Amino acid sequence: MKLLFFANRVPYPPYRGDKLKIYNLAKRLSNTHELHLLTFAQTQEDLQYKAELEKVFKRVHFIYLPKWLSAINCLTGLWDSKPFQVLYFRSAGMKNKLKEVLAADTFDAIHVQHLRMAPYLQTAKHLPRILDMPDAFSLYWERRIKAQTNPLLKLFSQFEYKRLVKYERAMRDYDLSLVCSVEDKEYLIRKHNIESIELLPNGVDLDTFKAGNHDYSHNHTLLFTGNMDYAPNVDAVVYFATDILPVIKQKFPNVKFVIAGQRPVAKVQELASDSIVVTGFVKNLAEVYNNASVVVAPLRFGAGTQNKVLEAMAMGVPVVCSNVGFKGLGIASGDGAFMQTDVNAFANSVIQLLESAELRQQTGAKGIEVIRRSFGWDGIAKQLEGYLKKVSENASR
Repeated sequence: MKLLFFANRVPYPPYRGDKLKIYNLAKRLSNTHELHLLTFAQTQEDLQYKAELEKVFKRVHFIYLPKWLSAINCLTGLWDSKPFQVLYFRSAGMKNKLKEVLAADTFDAIHVQHLRMAPYLQTAKHLPRILDMPDAFSLYWERRIKAQTNPLLKLFSQFEYKRLVKYERAMRDYDLSLVCSVEDKEYLIRKHNIESIELLPNGVDLDTFKAGNHDYSHNHTLLFTGNMDYAPNVDAVVYFATDILPVIKQKFPNVKFVIAGQRPVAKVQELASDSIVVTGFVKNLAEVYNNASVVVAPLRFGAGTQNKVLEAMAMGVPVVCSNVGFKGLGIASGDGAFMQTDVNAFANSVIQLLESAELRQQTGAKGIEVIRRSFGWDGIAKQLEGYLKKVSENASR
């Protein structure tokens, strides 16, 4: 097939989040299909990755949308009915470039990444299109409202949530919508009464995050990974350091909490102490996971599944996480990850793992099995290939 990937961000370097997912899926699909990419570049640095992306995509098109222009889009759209998440990526240049790309080539199917890009192809019902949403965006904002303590930010979150709930109905105009967890799928079906939703899980590169050489003998390092300018991650590490870690340190006073991830904001950097390490960007995350005794993911808002949980499980490192994203794993608590939502229960699960090398190893072994069975990128790319063929065939009838 000839396929167009229409993305909201340059999918390189593939370190975290939606960049990681799109790059890994496209890399595998490019072995048997002709792929084209049209995406926004938000920084000058983004523009330098064109050569790397041309190893995967036959043609790569960038539309430069600097963050200052996106901010103006949001300010001028205060009275618009669209969510700020969508207004942020509004661009006449992208609209014109998309028209040009579609005139120059005929595509068997178009993969539209994120609700943010939905407006550009919402009315193009003559084209076979899939809307791939990393998560249920309104669920993310619903949880964000509950976790927010700042009155002004809470008011903004409520405002954005109302707009998003209305705008998510754009899914109805697409041939198929994809989300990464059962929880998100059930939420969207219930919220919008839309049946044309399927699953496309987040995955793990099993060559990079390889199981087999984790040392279960140590019990002194707790790890959190992720982009550290992402609001749910910032909230999670502050919450863990302030509320949960002190409980753990009563039993294990020498334990260290490592926060590994790029672009740590001031609020995260300020956590650094004798017992809390803030690393900044880490190129070799696999090594960081291997040095951890337990990976923690105490997110209080968000949706979808969490890469940090999947990667740790792939390497056999035991995890303690919150309910955010846990249902998407399709496992019982303890099968690679323990799910806890209460401060003391979360701390106690970490303590139990630190107390027992045997429990750490048993939990890790179950996690490896889960990831190999359901979360390898090769299998997930096959799923996406099937969805793209389906919408292509339906369009040609």
